[in-house]
This record gives sequence, C-alpha cells and structure tokens, in this order.
Amino acid sequence: MAFNMNAAFTHPVRVYWEDTDAGGVVYHAQYLAFLERARTEWLRAHGYGQELLRLQHDLVFAVRAMSIDFRLPARLDDALQVGVTLRQCRHASLVIAQTVERDGVRLLDAEVRIAALRASDFRPRPIPDALYPQLKALQEAASEHLKPSNAE
Repeated sequence: MAFNMNAAFTHPVRVYWEDTDAGGVVYHAQYLAFLERARTEWLRAHGYGQELLRLQHDLVFAVRAMSIDFRLPARLDDALQVGVTLRQCRHASLVIAQTVERDGVRLLDAEVRIAALRASDFRPRPIPDALYPQLKALQEAASEHLKPSNAE
C-alpha cells in the first residue's frame, strides 16, 4: 500500500458535552483522546488501519511518552482541527508532533513518542519492512514542508 506523501494531516473534532468540565471547558485529559483519534486516522489515511497492522504485521504502536503545552482552552461545541506530523521515524519508534487549533488559533502543542510493539506479546519490535520506508519518506516530506522558503 502506498502512502499519500502530503505532509500536512488534520482531523476534525467537535467538542461535545461529555468532553467538558462543569464550566464548558474541555477537560485536560480529553485532549489525549483527540490526539489519539487523529493519529489513528492519520495511519488509516495512509492505508494502515490499526487492525490491519495488528493482523497482517503483528504490530501495534503504543505511546511511550508525551509532552503537552496547553495554550488556550477549547470549549463546548468548538470545531477543532487536530494536526499530525511525523517528525522522526526510527527502526522501532516514531516521534509525532501534534497540534489542536480552532479557527486557525493554536490551542495545544504535543510531542508524542511512539514505540513499535509486537501485537502478540507487546515486546518491542522493528517497524515492518513493508511500512518503514513509507514512514521515512513521510518524515522527509514533512521536513521539506517545514524548511524556510528561499523565495523573497
């Protein structure tokens, strides 16, 4: 399966009552679910749904570490865009930059470190040869996308 090499990926999320605290502000832990959904949809958009990875490649990706910078609150009924950019692809791990925006205003930045694990025993494993070169190419496309333009 071939990856779409578009470096920019966003997933829309609507804030529902269940996502908020009593004041109508998104509860901080709910952002983790928003980020997870976007990463899952990013993989699916590139032809690798979680179930396919598990069944065909004995692979699951698991969050190993996360750093989050909460900038501004999201509120009930907001339409959010959750961004996903692959920053680094190693043989058994990924580093993904994520954002949450509302109407072009950044609400959150996150760096997510992902480990590749065997689905059968949850032990570390290399990213399969069928997937690794495509992820590396996607990382390179994202790097090119972020380089400053020389045009004036």
